[in-house]
Amino acid sequence: MTPRLDAISIITADLAASLAFYRRLGLDIPAGAESAPHVEVVLPGGQRLLWDTEDVILSFDPSWERPAGGERLGLAFVCDGPAEVDALYAELTGAGYAGHLKPWDAVWGQRYAVVLDPDGCGVSLFAAASESPASGAK
Repeated sequence: MTPRLDAISIITADLAASLAFYRRLGLDIPAGAESAPHVEVVLPGGQRLLWDTEDVILSFDPSWERPAGGERLGLAFVCDGPAEVDALYAELTGAGYAGHLKPWDAVWGQRYAVVLDPDGCGVSLFAAASESPASGAK
């Protein structure tokens, strides 16, 4: 048997705030999910994105501590073009989410920006520097 990556998990201090942020990025999160301590969605391609509250993690791992001093994992969302990176960054920061890196033209040929989710995790927004749809990962 060969292990396969199946899911990425976000541990959040405020589930409702985290779900609202990721809904703005186009994830199809069921209405009312905020009332559950664990939420998951299936992403295009079959992987899953999971959310658990800190209380859920502490229920089975009482020694767990909130990470401090930097990110351990980053998520990246591909956009259709540079203008969408700029517009999405403006929408998210306009809605009160913290911008970490304003959109810029990266030396690796992408329009790139980073916004912080409600738990302070960096979420990259990127697109190919040309107006053609972006493909691949950062």
